[in-house]
Amino acid sequence: SRWLKWVKDTCMRADTSSWLAACGSRTGLYDYKQCCLRLCERRAEAGADASIHSVVELVLQGEIPSRSDLVFAALDRAFPESPDPRITTRLLSALAKKQAALNMTILVLSWHEMNKHELNYYHYSAAIDACTRASAWTEAMQLLSDMARSTVESDVITFNATISALEKSREWEKALQFFDLITERKLKPNAVTFNAATSACEKGDRWTKAIGLLSAMAHSKVESNSITFSATISACQKGCQWEKALQ
Repeated sequence: SRWLKWVKDTCMRADTSSWLAACGSRTGLYDYKQCCLRLCERRAEAGADASIHSVVELVLQGEIPSRSDLVFAALDRAFPESPDPRITTRLLSALAKKQAALNMTILVLSWHEMNKHELNYYHYSAAIDACTRASAWTEAMQLLSDMARSTVESDVITFNATISALEKSREWEKALQFFDLITERKLKPNAVTFNAATSACEKGDRWTKAIGLLSAMAHSKVESNSITFSATISACQKGCQWEKALQ
């Protein structure tokens, strides 16, 4: 089929992010097996390692490897040695932009951790960006926790992405908690931070908090914009506070 031809063509590319997206964009076992069979065809190439050998053996035994087996085999093939951190950043950023590639992003991070590769701020930021695009707030919160555990310092950008993921998932209470956490960490919220928090208020019908955030923006000398006003007005409208909305 056209899909299987695309998988085979993708497996031959040097673009690892495309290969990983090919493995993860469909869930059918038959599609997985085609990816595995492609690995079998490449087994004769130099440097076949333990991970690829494990996948091949599962195929030969008639078993379907898990998605993580496929991803780890692909990464072992692409990076026989510890990859340049900049390459990892580009890979994670590329995956973040691909539809339905969040699981691949998380598995790439897991592979690095499993191989004791050092992860930096840019790696986590790219992964949290993928969470934001997928509205995956639990994964975003876990990544922030992993950053703290790994002593990688987070900043307002990573918090913004997490708040946005929470807001898109309608987890407005947690979004506002993370907004408060920014000030506790002595980070300076910007327009993106306030807009995400105000949008969370709109979704949670918290018109008083939305107005409070608008005042806090002025106090912090952060310029409000159409997104801020639109979310605040909508929050007031939902709270039947039409006078506040007109103000």
